[in-house]
Amino acid sequence: MKKFNTLFKIIIASLLMIAFTSCEVDSFAENDEFSFGDIVAPSNVQVTSDISGQDSDNPFGDGSGEVTFTVTAENAIAYKFVNDGVETMSSSGSLTYTFSQLGTNTYTITAIAVGKGGTTSSAALAVEVLVTYTPPAELVAALQTGNWRIKADEWRHMGVGPSDAPEPWWWGANPYDKASTGMYDDRYTFASDGTFSFDVGPDGQIFGKADPMEADLGGDRGQTRNGDNEYTNYPFYSFDEKWSISAPGGVETINFTGIGFMGFYVGSHDYTILSRSSNRIILRTVGSGGLGWFWIITNDPAD
Repeated sequence: MKKFNTLFKIIIASLLMIAFTSCEVDSFAENDEFSFGDIVAPSNVQVTSDISGQDSDNPFGDGSGEVTFTVTAENAIAYKFVNDGVETMSSSGSLTYTFSQLGTNTYTITAIAVGKGGTTSSAALAVEVLVTYTPPAELVAALQTGNWRIKADEWRHMGVGPSDAPEPWWWGANPYDKASTGMYDDRYTFASDGTFSFDVGPDGQIFGKADPMEADLGGDRGQTRNGDNEYTNYPFYSFDEKWSISAPGGVETINFTGIGFMGFYVGSHDYTILSRSSNRIILRTVGSGGLGWFWIITNDPAD
């Protein structure tokens, strides 16, 4: 009998505990709200810049092009910066850019503060930054030596491939492959005063893609496109532009103003140096169609 009473008490206690717990859970569910707080967009967004080497004597910096941007805001949980349409996240709210365009130029950076629920607020800041670059003396000396031309006697003196390829993977010209065009007698001179002279040679013709030629150089000039949408013997004149060397991302690049180009006109005026010596340089440029065009130029006299 005593065992039965003890068992009965245990069962009653267990039932009461279950009922009490159930009531507590129901009460919590009915009376308490799960909340992460109010969703408030970031406010008071402030962005500042620190231009490397900036002082009273160098208001646009030391020429390195390096600028550190810092953003702060109330109610922000993350940050990102936008430069020329490219977004970069920064958990600390600080980010350093290295600009590469030569000279003193204005750049606008947008700082975005991200709040709860994905809310955002932003502020933009424009800075004037000086970018200078001193190219290697041997490269400058080589460019300023003699007249440069397409190295027609070498395989792949002209080629095409992906825009970031190290060589023309898709096609390369055999020696003198383009002898019927107006390209091989063109000459390029890099003067010490920054003048780039393009001599069209005795035939008075150049070679290139028809679309950028028409857009940049004056229509079709009475020429008919070939099957590859090229003008092989486009009448043109000798001209002068300016040249410079930059190193965006540490990559040596020859830059031309205006219509300056070498080889085959594709609408681009910046040529990445892939390999160089005192008398031979391999170049790549990206044409208006997004393809990578490759050239070998030399300052050796023509045979």
